[in-house]
Amino acid sequence: MTTTPRRDFLKAAGMSAAALSVANQVTHAAANERIVVGVIGPGGMGTVHTRLLAARQDVEVRYVCDVDQGRLAKAAEVVRATSGRAPQVTTDLRKVLDDKRVDAVFIATPDHWHAPASILALDAGKHVYVEKPCCHNIREGRLMADAVKRSGKLLQVGTQSRSTDVVREGIQRIREGEIGEILVAKAWNSQRRGSIGKTRPSNPPENLDYDQWVGPAPMVPYRSNLLPAVWRWWHNFGCGDIGNDGVHDIDVALWGLGVQTHPSTATCLGGKYFFDDDQEFPDTQYAAFEYPLEGEPSGRKKQLIFEQRIWSPYPLEGYDNGAAFYGTAGVLILGHTSGWRLYGPRMKLIAERHGPVTLPAHHSNFFACLRGEQAELNADIDVGHRAATIVHLANIAARVGNVLHFDPAAERITNNAAGDALVQRDYRAGHWAVPEGVSASS
Repeated sequence: MTTTPRRDFLKAAGMSAAALSVANQVTHAAANERIVVGVIGPGGMGTVHTRLLAARQDVEVRYVCDVDQGRLAKAAEVVRATSGRAPQVTTDLRKVLDDKRVDAVFIATPDHWHAPASILALDAGKHVYVEKPCCHNIREGRLMADAVKRSGKLLQVGTQSRSTDVVREGIQRIREGEIGEILVAKAWNSQRRGSIGKTRPSNPPENLDYDQWVGPAPMVPYRSNLLPAVWRWWHNFGCGDIGNDGVHDIDVALWGLGVQTHPSTATCLGGKYFFDDDQEFPDTQYAAFEYPLEGEPSGRKKQLIFEQRIWSPYPLEGYDNGAAFYGTAGVLILGHTSGWRLYGPRMKLIAERHGPVTLPAHHSNFFACLRGEQAELNADIDVGHRAATIVHLANIAARVGNVLHFDPAAERITNNAAGDALVQRDYRAGHWAVPEGVSASS
């Protein structure tokens, strides 16, 4: 088995052919110049990004953009207090994208804006850091990949485990064959969420530009349990908790499983087993996916499993959220924010390491690639699209109640018309942010 020395793996990623192709297109920032950024959606996770970015000496936060005036003012104050420089503020992301001085944007909006904003930014000549899941549906992920290719710009997805040394060492131990051949990986999300209640349509608060918030999604009446952050439980705007916390562990599971394509088969049992409220996504899910092994005439496959209970605050394999890798000679159990344990035959503990996920390292990888100091993004659009596709296939399978046959190349569901219709979404007709290459309806 060909292996990579662990010390090399834990340094900057090596220059692959794909990375060389992209690197040749990218205009790198000068090493002695600040990289100028705009933060789009600086509330929630966006606040964390804003604070970290404003504290960096190699970055200038020139813009903060939010459709909520209260959040906008708080974000501007964070930048001023942290960096000593007051940013420009705007409720319209187009103002940020029109400024030629802006090198990159950080997008931490609700899920339904991730792909439209990213595509607009790439086509405006900006590099992009976008929160997970990178897209609201499978089709948008492909459109984002196309936009990265045609623009020659870089896009990093916010799955920061990819830049965390603790996680990277665990994955490298798998790659070096310490637990044999990995045939099954499992990811899980087990924690207690709260009810979002039941509401009726009402008027949005005065500080919120609700029309801008809905953006290219179909317009629906405002409800008090849409904002803040509750949008993730609604089909129009989010992807459920599998797309919120679950996607982190799904991404790590795919990484360790070593697959470089989408699954060919997907199924999911799940629904609302616990909560009696307005949320539209399952609170309980058990999903399974199969990957045919390339070049294997015997038809052997690999399997990915995802398990979720957002009403059950009891650890699985010792961790609330995590991923497990089942090999022919051992198992590695990895906690999302804790570390990992590697067991050999008869569950003998061979090695372990503890430590949290490090978001600043993910930022640094992004900026190092912009400067040409590192060759590869740790979580590029291909990585993000594969993980997001698992999220979407699980949700689709739960909604239609079928085993789905998926064409990884065409990115279509071939045996279920209702499921295939959910590969993309409807958009608001005529809205300026509707991505090209999709249909729109009012």
